Amino acid sequence: MSKSNPIFKLPILALYSIILFSSGFFLPGCKGENTSKQDTVVVDFDQVLPETEPRAGQENRKQLRIAVGAMISPRETYTQYRELFAYISRRMDRDLAFVQRKTYAEINELFRKGRLDLAFICSGPYALGQKDSGFDLLVAPQVNGSHFYHSYLIVNEDSPFQSLQDLEGKAFAFTDPHSNSGHIVPLYWLHQMGTRPEEFFAQTIYTYSHDNSILAVAKGLVDGAAVDSLIWEFMRQNGSDTARQTRVIHKSESFGIPPLVVSSDMAAELRKRLEDLLLFMHTNERGKEILSRLHIERFIHPEDSWYAPIRTMAQELGKEEINADIAQNP
Repeated sequence: MSKSNPIFKLPILALYSIILFSSGFFLPGCKGENTSKQDTVVVDFDQVLPETEPRAGQENRKQLRIAVGAMISPRETYTQYRELFAYISRRMDRDLAFVQRKTYAEINELFRKGRLDLAFICSGPYALGQKDSGFDLLVAPQVNGSHFYHSYLIVNEDSPFQSLQDLEGKAFAFTDPHSNSGHIVPLYWLHQMGTRPEEFFAQTIYTYSHDNSILAVAKGLVDGAAVDSLIWEFMRQNGSDTARQTRVIHKSESFGIPPLVVSSDMAAELRKRLEDLLLFMHTNERGKEILSRLHIERFIHPEDSWYAPIRTMAQELGKEEINADIAQNP
């Protein structure tokens, strides 16, 4: 029997209000306009943001269309990746168009429609969408000597919870419906316990980014969340008070790190240039500096086999079970 509590709707609305304003949920303008004085900013996820303006005499340069799956909120995504985008643009001698979308599924759809050239995507959308989304592996980041990451089950630092079982009847935050660490993994944990989210939790929501899920737990708006270990560790290492107000009570097995993929239709010569640029980026002084700020040591050749455990989990869960939970939380 479902334990969903309709009285919890008001706190959920409060959650979205706090996430929108506490995390600065906006995209900077393409020319770096100052938005800090605005009380509210409308987010247009259909907007395409050119990272660099054409140089004199090169107004007709070709573009590379790049996206980043919404593993972190739009402002943080753009802020953290801006220098990397500019580096790629200069080295490839092409203008870069940054395409932002709210969900992982929308990024995959853009590839299917031939409207993206490359993107950083979550491991889940790669593992489950590679066959029909029109993209291929290009490179993957290496972090702390590893090309793997985990799903972290987190709770508030001051909470009494010590295990997933302790969260029965509580409020829980998923990230994106197609996220591996933020949705598929916790679904699988519950599956192993013989239960489902609507039966186990009092209420579940999607926050659509890992930093938003961490914020929700830190503020006590939900009791627990499953998040990407890389993002939680990144925030902690950067001195985030939000992350420090949470703690990890369970860690998943290892999964292949979120990769950078390219359109299957990209010309072989262009793909090779991009691949070489990124694989040797750490040997360039400026490139190494940019990677260091992202806590990336270098880019390496990825292997499809790294993502097999995700496919195994999804196969055991079945598409019906995953999609049923998505339907419960549109």
